[in-house]
Amino acid sequence: MIAATSHANQLDPISFAAATRKGSDGPGWQQLLADAVTDPRELCTLLELDPALVLPAVAAAKDFALRVPRSYVARMRKGDPNDPLLLQVLPVAAETEVVEGFVSDPVGDMDRRAAQGLLHKYRGRALLVATGACAVHCRYCFRRHFPYSEASALQQGWLGAIEHLRADPTISEVILSGGDPWSLSDRRLRQLTDALQAIPHIRRLRVHTRYPIVLPERIDEGLLDWLRGVRLQKVVVMHANHAREIDGSVREACARLSAAGVTLLNQSVLLKGVNDRVDALAELSEALFETHVLPYYLHVLDKVQGAAHFDLPEARALQLHRELTTQLPGYLVPKLVREIAGAPAKTAVVGR
Repeated sequence: MIAATSHANQLDPISFAAATRKGSDGPGWQQLLADAVTDPRELCTLLELDPALVLPAVAAAKDFALRVPRSYVARMRKGDPNDPLLLQVLPVAAETEVVEGFVSDPVGDMDRRAAQGLLHKYRGRALLVATGACAVHCRYCFRRHFPYSEASALQQGWLGAIEHLRADPTISEVILSGGDPWSLSDRRLRQLTDALQAIPHIRRLRVHTRYPIVLPERIDEGLLDWLRGVRLQKVVVMHANHAREIDGSVREACARLSAAGVTLLNQSVLLKGVNDRVDALAELSEALFETHVLPYYLHVLDKVQGAAHFDLPEARALQLHRELTTQLPGYLVPKLVREIAGAPAKTAVVGR
């Protein structure tokens, strides 16, 4: 078993150094990130929640820390312990329970390491664990136990990962993941993509990020300048699970990314109590498309230790997906998939 490792305090040092820098229009994204809510007591106070939620949250946060930007908290309903945004971030007692079948590495990351911080699971593409830092700690995160201090590509300046990519001409797409790669400073991102662009067979850059949803201020001129300077085809896969996550600031951030030549996709996780209703899933797809983001994947939950309370029976997932196809045009229906350790691709979830 991999020892539980919190993402907290693993932000790129350059980003932390800039955390108190203010932009011309107010606090910069680094300062907003540094000011994220990390104390369950404060979160419960801000949202006027029952004080009985505090002690279980504090206990659960010892293994996987709370982190949530204040602008994301502002989208939550006060006094509602079942708010779908709150449920994604509030530590709960159920996380400390041991449930059979829920493990520390449910997707087999540790068995597919090709170099320091580089995972090579699928033909034609490789995933770079660029950093262990995230803007938000999602309680269902399948990498909540990942040993970032040992296995992040950042630990060796990406040298080993770049060498592996250069030596394998079958790899045409690099996926930046983590953690969240946009926790890195713009300078770090530019250094990384400069190295990737020097490899002739790399054609596409894909970024998996939650920042446009939970901290859209990250999509500033510095990030956009970096993106515009990347000659590779650019795909950003965002992660929204509920329509209420998408507000005006998110729509503006997505518009700026689209104008920078980025293809925008979204992947969601099917979560009990959050989006396990067909109307919630349909509203999310509609909201995404209005934001010029195409629904891409709807994942069944990866069975990671600490997230069993979010799990749904496969039959229910299939039922929801079938109902969704009757309500929406095909291009708004994400693929229902799961990741199976060792499989050559994402596996479609289909009825038997």
